[in-house]
Amino acid sequence: MTDQGKETPVLMAQNLGIQFGGLKAVDGFDLEIGQSELVGLIGPNGAGKTTVFNLITGVYKPTEGSFYLNGQRMNGKNTYQIVEAGIARTFQNIRLFKKMSVIDNVKAAMNSRFSYGLVHAVFRTPRYWKQEAMLSRQAKELLKVVHLSGKEDWEAGNLPYGEQRRLEIARALATDMKLLLLDEPAAGMNPTETEELLEIINYIRKEFKISVLLIEHDMSLVMKICQRIKVLDFGTSIAFGTPEEIANNQKVIEAYLGKEEEVTEHA
Repeated sequence: MTDQGKETPVLMAQNLGIQFGGLKAVDGFDLEIGQSELVGLIGPNGAGKTTVFNLITGVYKPTEGSFYLNGQRMNGKNTYQIVEAGIARTFQNIRLFKKMSVIDNVKAAMNSRFSYGLVHAVFRTPRYWKQEAMLSRQAKELLKVVHLSGKEDWEAGNLPYGEQRRLEIARALATDMKLLLLDEPAAGMNPTETEELLEIINYIRKEFKISVLLIEHDMSLVMKICQRIKVLDFGTSIAFGTPEEIANNQKVIEAYLGKEEEVTEHA
């Protein structure tokens, strides 16, 4: 998957698409994301952004095209296999085990690291306690990254909204992923919470060398944090470039605001 010594992209999507009946929800989607790169995926409501996430995470099977993680073809793999390979995501709507403790939410995402077996778990053998202690230490470290230290024993549903969002990110980190898909992580947050989230995402990307694909409607956050931005409209890519290039792209402006004559008509 390399070309003249070029580093293999963490994510490469080639002509990726899906059709529901006669409707092409996503058509000809191409994207490469390098190591530790943060790319934004934006567009008006219904543009196909979450559908792209569902394709990359195995929720939907592509009807055309392919996508690769570090050169490994992911087509045909189910969601669990894709998570095991190294792709994790958060959702528009928070999906936590709200009656479980904060730390147990994170440990639940580490299930692939459990190796003590059923007998050890039932009889609480020394091997069980040793691994439990190790997982608890790792979970606490991840909670520290998302500024949730001291709240390990809280019931997850009792956390403030912004902290529940950050707990979702800690759970994604617990899967030991290479690519993190964030679906509107700042939705419902106030400016202070959004700024803290921005700092956490940047820290994770640099410290853990994780690549990030971000869907977000907060354009100030997108322009501030993303290195490159992909724009969708009606399932089709209409622009790709730096934040400055996207902010000045006429097609993007028209997708969000309508063409000049349409704006004039409705003024």
